[in-house]
Amino acid sequence: MTAAPTISEARQLERPASVRRALVSLSLSMLLASLGTSIANVALPTLAEAFDASFQEVQWVVLAYLLAITALVVSAGRLGDIVGRRRLLLVGLATFTTASVLCGLAPSLWLLIAARAAQGLGAAILMALTMALISETVPKDRTGSAMGLLGTMSAVGTALGPSLGGILIAELGWEAVFYINVPLGLLALLLAYHVLPADRSVPKADRAGFDGLGTLLLAATLAAYALALTVGRGQLGLTAALVALIGFSLFVFVETRVASPLIRLAALRNPVLSAGLVMNALVSTVMMATLVVGPFFLSGALGLSAAAVGLVMSVGPVVSALSGVPAGRAVDSLGTASSIMLGLAMMAIGSVALALLAAMFDVAGYVAAIVLLTPGYQLFQAANNTAVMRDVGPDQRGTTSGMLNLSRNLGLITGASAMGAVFAFAAGSSDFATAAPDAVAFGMQITFAVAASLIIVALGVWMWSYVATERFSRAMRSGQEQ
Repeated sequence: MTAAPTISEARQLERPASVRRALVSLSLSMLLASLGTSIANVALPTLAEAFDASFQEVQWVVLAYLLAITALVVSAGRLGDIVGRRRLLLVGLATFTTASVLCGLAPSLWLLIAARAAQGLGAAILMALTMALISETVPKDRTGSAMGLLGTMSAVGTALGPSLGGILIAELGWEAVFYINVPLGLLALLLAYHVLPADRSVPKADRAGFDGLGTLLLAATLAAYALALTVGRGQLGLTAALVALIGFSLFVFVETRVASPLIRLAALRNPVLSAGLVMNALVSTVMMATLVVGPFFLSGALGLSAAAVGLVMSVGPVVSALSGVPAGRAVDSLGTASSIMLGLAMMAIGSVALALLAAMFDVAGYVAAIVLLTPGYQLFQAANNTAVMRDVGPDQRGTTSGMLNLSRNLGLITGASAMGAVFAFAAGSSDFATAAPDAVAFGMQITFAVAASLIIVALGVWMWSYVATERFSRAMRSGQEQ
């Protein structure tokens, strides 16, 4: 039986123009966060020259941003649940925009890195709360389309970053890479202030407390985990891994004992949520493999020039941007369960195609596999996000959205490290510039055979979740009949 629409949902249905304006605001916020991730990468060589720094040092311009998002995205979502998601989104937009100004004004590399960390804090808020606010601004039967739109904007930001950054650096200097966020951030802030629904008024006495200790422990744990995978082997990597393990143990201990935990561990018993997080991490790991391994295969095995590699690599983001909205509409038509299964099936076939067709048909085989894999990813993302967020209570939407973004980020970080290691092992060398083309091609085949197996694991997780959910629903119906 379908529940009757709430008063707020009925009002949404009566004001489609308001819903559209709110979606524009949230989409622009998502665009900013994803653009901030990709646009700085192309500036690294210029920054190394400008600050007379090594590549390892300027790499922290990117790492600081990613580490801040990974460490703080769940806490940002939880804080939004407590103080108000609209209110905190405005703070996030202001923080992101101000930090962008500070990045452009930074007189030294380490001040630039500090400003990028602050920008990452703002981006963590944007990523956590845009998805949570979808549930408050869009009717349930259109949630899939809205999630698909956010996926499109994320893909557009990722695809636009390198090319836009290259033009800005050539014409205006590296500072413009950060200043471009200022007018976009101000526009998003103005729109959000005027069109997003006001936060629910909750008496101060009824507000949940904020788990400060859990927040610090989770942030430290996630930052250490991301650092361990980023820096790889060595004393620093081992120390970071040990800190992550200890921090995680302490976090679980604290969360079982505080009155208002950052993450309700009991909520992970929900098969839809737990399966959604695991699948999200697995598919993100596979997608990162295409970004890490793809360029080496195209240049080392197929002998393409740098310009040609860039052109072929742009196919994925372009297809992702074009398929996001149709994927969301498909979710609304087919339902989340069928869409998740179809999306994962497309990703599995696409991974197998990357392992086989790319070696058999060169660039054409590679492009054909990407054209199949990427829409499958967008369909899965829209369906999974919709399934997880659709029935979450108002007091947990920000936290749950943060957890979804966290699982995705952890998958991306793990994919860059673990799948890169698989590729190097299979190719028999970590120096791909001197590796034989056949060795690079073999590394590609093994890497995406592993990727296909990860998608099959994700399908198994989905089947477990589906069976567990159906069993729970039957038990609930049986209890109501009795």
